[in-house]
Amino acid sequence: MIPIKSSPLHSSVLDDIPPVDKDTVFKELASNLDSFGKKVVVLDDDPTGVQTVHGVSVYTDWLPETLDEAFGENGSMFFILTNSRGMTTEQSAAAHIVLARNIYGAAQRADKEFVIVSRSDSTLRGHFPMETETLREQLEALGHPPFDGEIIYPFFMEGGRYTLENTHYVLEGEQLTPAGQTEFAQDTTFGYNSSYLPNWCEEKTSGRYLAEGVTCVELEDLRERNVDVVEEQLNKVSGFGKVIVNSIDYSDVAVFVTAFLKSLKTGKHFMFRSAAAVTKVLGGIPDKALLERGELITRGDVNGGIILIGSHVNKTTRQLEELKNSDLRLTYIEFNVRAALETGGLEREVARIVALTQEQIASGRSVCVYTSRERLDHSGGSKDDQLALSTSISDAVTSVIGSLEIRPGFIIAKGGITSSDVGVKALKVRRATVMGQALPGIPVWMTGAESKFPNMPYIIFPGNVGSEFALRDIAAMLLEG
Repeated sequence: MIPIKSSPLHSSVLDDIPPVDKDTVFKELASNLDSFGKKVVVLDDDPTGVQTVHGVSVYTDWLPETLDEAFGENGSMFFILTNSRGMTTEQSAAAHIVLARNIYGAAQRADKEFVIVSRSDSTLRGHFPMETETLREQLEALGHPPFDGEIIYPFFMEGGRYTLENTHYVLEGEQLTPAGQTEFAQDTTFGYNSSYLPNWCEEKTSGRYLAEGVTCVELEDLRERNVDVVEEQLNKVSGFGKVIVNSIDYSDVAVFVTAFLKSLKTGKHFMFRSAAAVTKVLGGIPDKALLERGELITRGDVNGGIILIGSHVNKTTRQLEELKNSDLRLTYIEFNVRAALETGGLEREVARIVALTQEQIASGRSVCVYTSRERLDHSGGSKDDQLALSTSISDAVTSVIGSLEIRPGFIIAKGGITSSDVGVKALKVRRATVMGQALPGIPVWMTGAESKFPNMPYIIFPGNVGSEFALRDIAAMLLEG
């Protein structure tokens, strides 16, 4: 690896970087998108990846008939919720083999070329590089032209994730902390050490892709709109080489995507492993105002709503504390995760909480159901064992909503795995439409007619997004108007 020590920075460094002429940048982007013509297929490893878009479809299965429907849409982009971050390595690999085959088959039937975006966590957690390598191997075996490179793009402005000088940072207060020094890098399943992304690529690929061979797109070239320089860099990439893109603003993404589109026209082929910012730009999604209470609450609904919190990251815990410190009219119900250690314990805990929740909702009072904040580790188990334990708890928490017999006034699910399980397992959504965002980075689905609660706005709150007051602010909007 390249010897480098990443240090925290003050957020003021972002203001010191000269701005770019955004009108010119986005006008050039729009011109290139007009002649793009490919379908953008976003494979989302949890449901929070739609946190920058609106008016696009999200499908929760990848059956051949589902993908035929998706490729038949008029829109240029659709999402498939894989929820693979909640799977074991073997489960995710198996799912991506089927995904590749069914995507390729649907594209052939629709006579449509496509670009794949493997959307994952902006703090670098997930089954990388296995997922994109599996997709590459399967698609090339089916007849897709060889992939020249993989574009690593974790920038996500709404969540405070920035890439500077090839180092990825997480904004915490007024400090930009190198990602490898945050709690996210200590994840028991997806942990890592490197914040310097070329080293991260070498670390995660066990040295198969060396840091010295990683292509780095510099922020200066993006700010100076050196599209030809970036395109030339991309045109030189081969052998599924890794490409790191520095970015601190959507204008940087727009310049890069312009160069990317030009490179495609020369016959190059790439796959993205990215956070949510690039999907908005590549999909040509315009800005939209945040959703208001009238769009999220059915007029005349007198039932209480439910906030379901499964995420255990520190940010979620702080947000829960701020919610509790408010004077909002909420009943708080703790889900005891230690019930998972007892035979039949989770089933008994779910029954207890469902009974309490339904009583409150029917009376018009909203509830917050949250998992106890202690971390429950699998003693002596592997990373996959730990993931399986977490999944069993998440399944039980999710079943609280799946067991409701009363339609709540609103639903907020906090955490990636939790929100995915609520959408797919509890609400039984097959296809949803992204309405927009309740707050920056916090998306809202409109559930389909087939779901448990049809045509209901469903708020998906990522565990690692928002200020300490974000959960309180959304709850206040819904409860008080």
